[in-house]
Amino acid sequence: MTIQLSDNMRGAAYMSISMAAFVLNDTTMKLAAEHLSMFQAMFLRGIFTTILLGALTAYNKAFVFRIPKADRKTLVLRLIGEIGGTVCFLTALFNMPIANATAILQALPLAVTLAGALFLREAVGWRRYLAIAVGFIGVLIIVRPGSDGFNEFSLWAVAAVFFIVLRDITTRQLSQAVPSLFVSLLTSIAILTVGGVLSFTMEWKPVTAEGLFLLSGAAVFVIFGYLFSVMTMRVGDISFSSPFRYTILLWAIILGIIVFGDIPDQWTIFGSLIIVGSGVYTFYRERFMGRRAGAGTKS
Repeated sequence: MTIQLSDNMRGAAYMSISMAAFVLNDTTMKLAAEHLSMFQAMFLRGIFTTILLGALTAYNKAFVFRIPKADRKTLVLRLIGEIGGTVCFLTALFNMPIANATAILQALPLAVTLAGALFLREAVGWRRYLAIAVGFIGVLIIVRPGSDGFNEFSLWAVAAVFFIVLRDITTRQLSQAVPSLFVSLLTSIAILTVGGVLSFTMEWKPVTAEGLFLLSGAAVFVIFGYLFSVMTMRVGDISFSSPFRYTILLWAIILGIIVFGDIPDQWTIFGSLIIVGSGVYTFYRERFMGRRAGAGTKS
């Protein structure tokens, strides 16, 4: 018996898989920080990722030799979002606990919902706008600017949120003429190039076998993250699939404790609960409004 999933449910499944892959990538990249500088790790991982994605793209005959004119600007903006998000988040990840950096990133579903309303004209009413505002208060609780527990690198995680919103919104605008695999390949090449150029600004450390092993593992995980994140944005509603990003937080906390011995403090947990609660509310509100779509009411 074959179960047919709706577009929204497929988007939710793709998002969950993408988040699992990204947190595993984050863990291996943070471990690699013990052996390599950030841009060096970004560059070397990019080599592995580009080779694997190039092979997958060739196998699936997904190369595009002429990108439709209407997609070119959108694709460039997506690459800017991906590169900016990668650099900002890795800077935060390499310098703070993985759970804290990941928790800040959980404001992303709320930010994407807001962007979807502002730029894609998706229906969002005052209740979800209020939930978005409350979620951003949760981010401030985690960051705690001006307090003794403030870590300046948390601002890099906040900046990553804005770049990733740009990535997700522009992905939504790409036509089906540009295959997901090809988009992922271009992304990998762009990150490889930026990592390679910026690696000259930092000390080039000796490459160890353990470092290469970690980077190759990160490359595999990030490929799955790329593919499923692109697929997520191209099916269903953004406001439906975005809350499933929260699955990454549980894994980040567990792996942070087991692998790095980092136990989140009460403020990080409290702020995370506020963000997750706001996101879950928007999820259920979207479901509720979907059932009342015929009435023409927005909320």
